[in-house]
Amino acid sequence: MNSIKNDTIIALATSAGVGAIAVIRISGEKAIEIVNTHFQSKYGKKNLTKVASHTIHLGSIVENNRFIDEVLVSVFKNPNSYTGENVVEINCHGSVYIQQEIMQLFLKNGVRNAEPGEFTLRAFLNGKMDLSQAEAVADLIASNSAASHQVALQQMRGGFSTEIENLRQQLLNFASL
Repeated sequence: MNSIKNDTIIALATSAGVGAIAVIRISGEKAIEIVNTHFQSKYGKKNLTKVASHTIHLGSIVENNRFIDEVLVSVFKNPNSYTGENVVEINCHGSVYIQQEIMQLFLKNGVRNAEPGEFTLRAFLNGKMDLSQAEAVADLIASNSAASHQVALQQMRGGFSTEIENLRQQLLNFASL
C-alpha cells in the first residue's frame, strides 16, 4: 500500500457487477465539494457543502449538462463518519456502465481509486477504531457462518479491545498496590 495521503479516494462499496443499486463511496477533505460540483438536486439548487451531516439528497449526477444518473447522495461530515473524514456515498442504478461513468467522472476531477482496505485504514489512522476492530472488518466480510459472523461482529464492536483494556486496568491497579 502506498503511503497514506490526505487526498480524496473513491471505490465501489457494493459488489462489482450488475445489480439494482450500486453504492460509490468517496472519502477525503474535498469529497463533499467535489461531488457538489456534479450534483443537481431534484428540488432546486442545493449546496451539499452546506447541508447537515448524515443527510440524504435526491438529485442527479451530471457532467457538463449531460445527465448520467438519478441518485441518492448521503453526506457524512468529519469527524462523524466511518473514516473520520468527509464521506459521500452515491447510491446509483446498478448498471456497470453507470457505475463506471460516475467513477470516471470523479477520477477526472481530482479523486483517485482507493486501494483495498484503504477506507478502513483511514478509519484506523483517524482513531475511529483500533487495530483489532480494523482487522475484524475483514473477518466480518469473510465470515461464512453464524459463529464466525458473531465473533467478527463482537470484535468489530470492540469486544476484544474492551477485554484488553479491562486486563490493563487490573494490572495497573495491581502494580499500584
